[in-house]
Amino acid sequence: MRLTPFAALTVLALTTPWAGARAGGEGTPKLALPLACDVGRNCEVQNYVDRDDGPGALDFHCGHRTYDKHDGTDIRVLDMAAQRSGVDVLAAAPGTVVAVRDGVPDISIRAPGAPSVVGHECGNRVGIALGGGWIIDYCHLARGSLAVKVGDTVSVGQRLAQVGLSGQTEFPHLHFSVRHGTAVVDPFAPGPVAPPVCASQAGLWTPVAAQALAYRRGAVLNVGFSAGLASMDAVEEASISPPKTTSSIVAYARLIGLEADDVVEVSVIGPDGKVFVRDVLPALDHDKAQWIVQAGRKAAPAGGWPHGAYSAQVQVRRGGAVALSRQWQMLL
Repeated sequence: MRLTPFAALTVLALTTPWAGARAGGEGTPKLALPLACDVGRNCEVQNYVDRDDGPGALDFHCGHRTYDKHDGTDIRVLDMAAQRSGVDVLAAAPGTVVAVRDGVPDISIRAPGAPSVVGHECGNRVGIALGGGWIIDYCHLARGSLAVKVGDTVSVGQRLAQVGLSGQTEFPHLHFSVRHGTAVVDPFAPGPVAPPVCASQAGLWTPVAAQALAYRRGAVLNVGFSAGLASMDAVEEASISPPKTTSSIVAYARLIGLEADDVVEVSVIGPDGKVFVRDVLPALDHDKAQWIVQAGRKAAPAGGWPHGAYSAQVQVRRGGAVALSRQWQMLL
């Protein structure tokens, strides 16, 4: 649910992860993608289940794309503009609706005057029993978007609600939590936490969902050009002012899942094909759940910036190799 730093979500008790049958055993569900989005294009996994049963945090891939006691998978949309346009939350497996909550406002916990979320950290939610002791919770749904009620039988892919910003969260996303009995189950690695934590396991996802949700060590979330330095809030709200011929020209990128020692470079090429600006940032001293990087020029020349196509690129180098890269362009 959180970013930097997060306040831990307390929706479901985090007990010893499921130690029952392995994925694929009798009665084990197979889970479809629970969001109507294209992972890697207009949505991304922000956080995984914490597989470390101590005070630290490890995801199922032995990475740090999680936080202590996080009990679900967070799939985020790119910004609030995407959330307001409506992104459907879908039933990942057939079952019966056993719990719903609506009426919690869609507001970041960081917003001035945000109401308390104590007792409804999950926000607007739908809980679905799959049978055999399996339950899925869908959290942070948009207020007024719920399309099911307690007692309804749902099928795979059925619309349940839309992604929201309700409950204990600061960015629009679906918190997808799986339990078997009272135990939290990681759908990417449903076996017990016993060492080695990162032993390869068959997940609960269908082949199509597993391919879409394949683990990635970070992602480029948003890119663009701005008339000045871009704040995290402005990027989240999709309220960036575009450059003009007389304003600053700044290229920005918001990245998630960066790792200690990553080196990030941002460069801009002007309409004449020459390097407009290039910034290489110092190696990161710690992991970053999300980060904005930007480079540009403050003062326009006499007569303004030349018209034409400006292109930008962000690269993340990890261990000497390019781990993440994105290019984008604007016409001035």
